[in-house]
Amino acid sequence: MRSRAPAWRPPARRAPACFFVKVGALGWQTKEQLVQSNRGFGARRRQGERQPATRAAAAAGRQSSSRWDQPKAPCAELKRCSMAHNCLQCIKYLMFVFNLLFWLGGCGILGVGIWLAVTQGNFATLSSSFPSLSAANLLIVTGTFVMIIGFVGCIGAIKENKCLLLSFFIMLLIIFLLELTVVILFFVYTDKIDKYAQRDLKKGLHLYGTDGNIGLTNAWSIIQTDFRCCGVSNYTDWFEVYNTTRVPDSCCLEFSENCGLHSPGTWWKAPCYETVKIWLQENLLAVGIFGLCTALVQILGLTFAMTMYCQVVKADTYCA
Repeated sequence: MRSRAPAWRPPARRAPACFFVKVGALGWQTKEQLVQSNRGFGARRRQGERQPATRAAAAAGRQSSSRWDQPKAPCAELKRCSMAHNCLQCIKYLMFVFNLLFWLGGCGILGVGIWLAVTQGNFATLSSSFPSLSAANLLIVTGTFVMIIGFVGCIGAIKENKCLLLSFFIMLLIIFLLELTVVILFFVYTDKIDKYAQRDLKKGLHLYGTDGNIGLTNAWSIIQTDFRCCGVSNYTDWFEVYNTTRVPDSCCLEFSENCGLHSPGTWWKAPCYETVKIWLQENLLAVGIFGLCTALVQILGLTFAMTMYCQVVKADTYCA
């Protein structure tokens, strides 16, 4: 039997590969290009949906890392406050000890002045222009001032009081400037001071042995006996006082009653003013060391007071 041949059918028509489609602003594109562009758009869209979360996480990570990296403001303030407090405590106790010693020194000076006033009350000044300018009075006044200043410094340091600290600084600064001014004027006007001192001392000789001037009389007797001198510039200074050739008995080489009426050969010839001046020049080193130590103590007091005042202000600012 003879098989039939299959009927001819036309092949199915396929869209050519070059089939173009017009897509908006993209122009003419093939189907393959359109599919690929759609796939790319979908991937970019899905990636764009994931990006905000990724960016937010990255931003959060950077923010958290920056928070850990940078010091927090409260921690910095606490650290600064602690440092200021430690410095303040150190300076506080140093200044308290310094002012305590300062106050004790004032007590000692005051005690010596009172002792001189009680036991050596008749020992007064040699100057007739300043009868109250005695050694005892000077020590009493100096000791009182030192005690007051030291007391103000101690209370200001222990209480951390800015007003007392500033008052202590101002009082000590005024005293230091006055002392510095006196020293400068002394060296500038040395010759004029010498002439004025000799003239004033000679005027005081006329009060020797008179009523109400026992202190001046005893002072001249002690000076002439201890320094082995007579008169201010010469033993002849006493001739004007007695209106005769006579000197006090304290001018005699060998003390005896009315020995000042004897011949000048039995009297001391050295002038008291020059003798005392030479003694001061020989002990100038000790005087200079005493002056430098006094100035150093005052400068230390000024430094401690101002430093502690600044630390109190800083502590109030950081720890308020």
